[in-house]
Amino acid sequence: MGSEKLEQQQIRKDILNRLKTIKGHIQGIEKMIDEEKSCEDVLLQIAAVKSSVEKVGSIIIEGHAKDCLLKENITAEEVERILKTVMKFAK
Repeated sequence: MGSEKLEQQQIRKDILNRLKTIKGHIQGIEKMIDEEKSCEDVLLQIAAVKSSVEKVGSIIIEGHAKDCLLKENITAEEVERILKTVMKFAK
């Protein structure tokens, strides 16, 4: 198995671990709301989840852009599609 394939597997594993962590944080937020914790505490946890989701998105978009942009003979349409994807994520 090539080093590129191993790297892709490690990135996939990292993304899945991050998503599981996010899922746990969201469950924690649900519990906080159920227990009527302070708005400040809940919002702090929501901010942490938002940051984590953005990090996962960044990892995915970076890998996608590299895969697509490093191809030989990439077309202008493909570059445009990649840029649109990046811009949607950045909003």
